[in-house]
Amino acid sequence: MARIMSPAPTMPSSGDQPVLPTWEEIPTDLAQATSEIKAAIRARIESSGRSLEDVFAALEAAIVERVNEVEANNEAGETSWTVVDYDDIAGGNVDSETLAHLRRSGCLVVRDHFSREQALQWDTDILTYVQDNDFSDAYGGADDGFFGTDKALPEMYPVYWSSAQMEAHQSDRMATVQSFLHRRWNWTSNGSQWFDPDHHAMYPDRIRRRPPGVDSAGLGAHFDTGNLDLWMTSAYQASFRHIFDGAIELFDPWDAAHRTAGTQYPGTTMCSAFRTFQGWTALSDMANDQGVLWSIPIPEAIAYLLLRPLLRDVPDDEMCGVTVNRVFALDERWHSLLLRAKSSIPDVQAGDSVWWHCDLVHGVAGVTNQVGWGNVMYIPAAPWCERNETYAASVLSAFETGSSPSDFPEEHYERGWSNRFSIDQLNEHGRRGLGLGPARAR
Repeated sequence: MARIMSPAPTMPSSGDQPVLPTWEEIPTDLAQATSEIKAAIRARIESSGRSLEDVFAALEAAIVERVNEVEANNEAGETSWTVVDYDDIAGGNVDSETLAHLRRSGCLVVRDHFSREQALQWDTDILTYVQDNDFSDAYGGADDGFFGTDKALPEMYPVYWSSAQMEAHQSDRMATVQSFLHRRWNWTSNGSQWFDPDHHAMYPDRIRRRPPGVDSAGLGAHFDTGNLDLWMTSAYQASFRHIFDGAIELFDPWDAAHRTAGTQYPGTTMCSAFRTFQGWTALSDMANDQGVLWSIPIPEAIAYLLLRPLLRDVPDDEMCGVTVNRVFALDERWHSLLLRAKSSIPDVQAGDSVWWHCDLVHGVAGVTNQVGWGNVMYIPAAPWCERNETYAASVLSAFETGSSPSDFPEEHYERGWSNRFSIDQLNEHGRRGLGLGPARAR
C-alpha cells in the first residue's frame, strides 16, 4: 500500500523576513505565547514592505465583495451553495462553470447521491439497531450538549458501527464523490504529493436523529480546523504562509501543502484526521427553514479570521476569544462582516449529501416545533495521507472492539452489541480505509 509522506513543515523564508516562533504543544503560558506570536507575525508581514493594516485592508475588500454577493443571493431567495447531481459526478460531466462555483463557495449539495429508498431504509435500520440493543436504557445523559434540546435521548447518537453507516462509508458511490471532492484541492506541489485523492481514509462519526415537534437552539458560527495551533504550530504556519508573510493575494484555501502534516491542540471539535470536506448524508427529507446547516460560503474567510486578532484594537494577549480546549467560535464584536454572509443549505431529500470545505465557517439554525424528522449520518471526505494513516490504526482498533473512536468521548456503547458491522463484511474500500490489505481468498 502506497504511503504518502509529508515533508517536515517549516515556515518558508522570504528574503529577510523573520522566522516565526513555534509551539508544537500547548504553551505553558498562553497569554505570553499569544503576545509573542502576534508580535512576530506583525513583524514578518511588515518586513515584506507592507503594513499589517495594508494587508488586512486588501483582504477585507475582497471579503466585502464576497459577503455582498451572498447577501444579494439571500435577498433574491437563491442559494449560494453549489448543487450537483450524482450522475454528473460519476459520468465526469460536471461543467467548468459549476466547478468554478464550487471553488468559490466551498460547499456542495450532491443530489441523489443515494436513492431516497436506500437512505430511508438505512434510517430504519439504524433505528432498529439502537432499539434492539436497548440504547435508550443504556444512554447516560439527558442532553448531548450540542443542540440544546431537552429530551431523554440525544440528537447526536454516539453510534459508529451499524451496518447502515458502514455500508455508506464503503460504498462505490461514496468513493466516487469523495474522489471528486479531494480533486478540487491542489494535492501535489513542489515535488510532493500531500495525499492520495483516490484512497479514502475511513473517519467514523455519529448519527443525528431529531424528531418532529422538537425545539432546538442550533449551533453558533464556528469552524473546526483548529484553535491557537493555527498560529503557533509549524505545520499550520507553513500551510498559511501567505497569510503570515504579507503576500495575501497568493493565499489559496485549496492548497494542500503541509495541511496533512500538522496535529491539533485539544478542542471540542478536535479532529485527528485531515478532511478535505466535512459532510453528512441525509436520512430524511429536510426543508431549509427547519433548523438546518448553514455556512459562510467563502473559503478565504479563514485568512480574515487569522489576521483579525493582529489588529491593534484586540488586546495583545488575546485572539478574539480563541483559545485551547474550545471550539473556534465567531463573535459579533470581531467578525460582524463575516456573520452577514450566512447561507442555509437548500431543501434536501433523503439520499442527498451535503459537503463543506474543512475551513468553512458553519453552524446550525435553531428551530421551534420542527416539522418532519432531521436525520443524518456524518461521513466526511478524508484522503489517505500520513496523518490519516496514523489515525486509521486507532480506528481499526475501535472497529474491532466496538469502541468509540479516539476523537470522540469514551462511551463505547457498541462493545457488547452482537449485530454491529463485522470485519468480514468489509469490501475493498472499507479495508483500504482502515489500512488493511486485500481480503484473503477463502
